[in-house]
Amino acid sequence: MAENQEGQEKSEQPTEKRLREAREKGQIPRSKELATVLMMLAAGVYFLVLGPGVMTRFDALMREGLLLDRQTAFDMHKAFDHIIALFVEAWHIAWPFLLIMTVIAIVSPIVVGGWNFAPKALAPNFSKLNPITGFGKLFSLRNLLELVKALLKVLLIGTVSVLVILQLESQIFQLTKLSLLNALANAGELIVWAFIIISLSLIVIALIDVPYQLWEHTRQLMMTRQEVKEEFKQREGDPQVKGRIRQLQREMAQRRMLQKVPEADVVITNPTHFAVALKYDPDTMREPVVLAMGADLIALQMRTLARKHGVPVVEAPALARALYYNAREDAPIPWQLFRAVAVVLAYIYQLREGRAVTPPRFDQLPVPPEMTQPTGQAR
Repeated sequence: MAENQEGQEKSEQPTEKRLREAREKGQIPRSKELATVLMMLAAGVYFLVLGPGVMTRFDALMREGLLLDRQTAFDMHKAFDHIIALFVEAWHIAWPFLLIMTVIAIVSPIVVGGWNFAPKALAPNFSKLNPITGFGKLFSLRNLLELVKALLKVLLIGTVSVLVILQLESQIFQLTKLSLLNALANAGELIVWAFIIISLSLIVIALIDVPYQLWEHTRQLMMTRQEVKEEFKQREGDPQVKGRIRQLQREMAQRRMLQKVPEADVVITNPTHFAVALKYDPDTMREPVVLAMGADLIALQMRTLARKHGVPVVEAPALARALYYNAREDAPIPWQLFRAVAVVLAYIYQLREGRAVTPPRFDQLPVPPEMTQPTGQAR
């Protein structure tokens, strides 16, 4: 496994962020061998199909360029116009081939690494001019592999060339029996076929080089576990900081909730574990609403605030649990608890009016048993 400058092992695959930053810097996998093979094959096919016509047009162009009359040869303006016309005609002959080569040179790299435009890669990097760094790269593993690849290419091309020449030996000797023009035409065809066969042999190198370039690109971008953790912190935030933020948010929510307790009509308790503050205004509300709820320490604070501000505190364990597990703050109570809450509110209203009433049995309120468990859900 590769290691970074601190000696940590790069055992983790590059993240999406690492890959994206590499593309922005122009670091993408590229296979020069694939581009070379495609361009050579395209050139060979082009000359095989259109070569005779192209050579005929260039032959006529050469004849026209060398056959000058006396008047044109000794007239500077006419000679210049004649040369320009020859260049224009040569361009008309050559531009399809040049266009094909240009398109392949642009498209072939996209096959491996995809399209990428990286302005950062155009910025000058003076560290690359450091002779010490450059000298060190001469003996790098990458350059060693490139040397091995170059030797394999020479060996492959040499072997295939010898085999092609041996295969075409009889046809080559037959050229001596033909006229000059026929011999040149046949020789051109043999050269093109030999060129295509040699180009096809380089596909072997390309098939090896493409996976290697992809592997090498991934290897260079490999990350240590610490780098992955640091990136996660940058993306998601430091867990300790996020935990502190969530704690502060909970504290703020609790303070806002406790501020509503003095506005409640009643606080129903467990009596110690849970507390739920309810409010009901027949003129503005269709059903009672939960202003605040809490457990343990929050429940104690709610009971203290309620007694401090004269809000009645009612001990109804089953109802308190049912409200805590099924209701939500600033929302109406579940409809299944309407009857039980109505009994409590009726008792509170009678106390406000100064009536002498007997407290109901709050431990026998009509509360569905399944709603007093933590798995109960509001309906």
